[in-house]
Amino acid sequence: MDLFSPVSLGDIELKNRVVMAPLTRTRAGESGIPNDLLVEYYAQRASTGLLVTEGTYPSFESQAFVGQPGIVTAEQIAGWRRVADAVHAAGGHIVMQVMNGGRVTHPGINGGRRVVAPSALAIDAEVRTLRDGKQPFPVPHALTTEELPVIRDEFVTAARNAIDAGMDGIELHGANGYLLHQFLSPASNTREDEYGGSPENRIRFVVEVVRAVADEIGAARVGLRLSPAHNIQGALETDAADVAATYSALADALAPLGVAYLSVLHSDPEGELVQTIRRRMGAPFIANSGFGRVTTRDEAMSLIDSQHADAVAVGRALIANPDLVARWQGGHPENEPDARTFYGPTAEGYTDYPRLTA
Repeated sequence: MDLFSPVSLGDIELKNRVVMAPLTRTRAGESGIPNDLLVEYYAQRASTGLLVTEGTYPSFESQAFVGQPGIVTAEQIAGWRRVADAVHAAGGHIVMQVMNGGRVTHPGINGGRRVVAPSALAIDAEVRTLRDGKQPFPVPHALTTEELPVIRDEFVTAARNAIDAGMDGIELHGANGYLLHQFLSPASNTREDEYGGSPENRIRFVVEVVRAVADEIGAARVGLRLSPAHNIQGALETDAADVAATYSALADALAPLGVAYLSVLHSDPEGELVQTIRRRMGAPFIANSGFGRVTTRDEAMSLIDSQHADAVAVGRALIANPDLVARWQGGHPENEPDARTFYGPTAEGYTDYPRLTA
């Protein structure tokens, strides 16, 4: 077993163990419809074992960024079908990350709609809106117990839409301070009902969403992304004992479902916290040490060789190197990513990085 050997994640058969991490790139315009740029971008990277799309909104109110794609309308579904078809034609596999931004949005982003969260607590920061520049995050509407099944069912419908669009599976975004993570964090979830307080209560909504999506499309096509103690966008998890209790309870609750994979973003993927979550959940495991630093070839190979992961999620290196697997396998030099062009509407820094054969 090495980084370039095949692996199965549920029903998805990967030709290598390199996974493209979900990467916000904001190229889908105001419509949120995947366009020619997205088709080309994902197809260019189809030699990667698995592509995970950028976070894709399951409802208009849950859109978190200007230029983010959605999976709500018939036009968005058709756009994603073009992406999936192009990736498959190039021999690749692709899953859609379904992401409800929760309180990480603004009416100037989501078309004047509500901003929702577990509790009525605003993020102490600013966000870039479509037409009014940077604005403070608003105080969100605290979802009522009666409203939670509606949000859950939006995830379910989005998952069905993704499969209908030809995706090989979906990844639920439970990380980085977005809605599902907001329920897990005691800093963003101060509810006093059955969805707040104890670790067992704070995991409840996440478990309900994963279970409902698995019931709809099959657990073997469902992945989950977590980022314990990442402490980003106000979803703070600073009590080590509470973090361990929360994520252990979550892993235990989800273990019987037999999901396709668990993907964890953490700076120490080989450490006790991450490996305990992995062991208790028992699903194929994708490690992602990036965000704070770039995941290198040597680190990715080491994580597989040491059996600390079944696959490795890579971000910035795959932004700059569409043929990263060939470069890593052959020990070739890499293009350097240009951070100026990570976000934006154009092809620059998106589909114009040179390949080895260029």
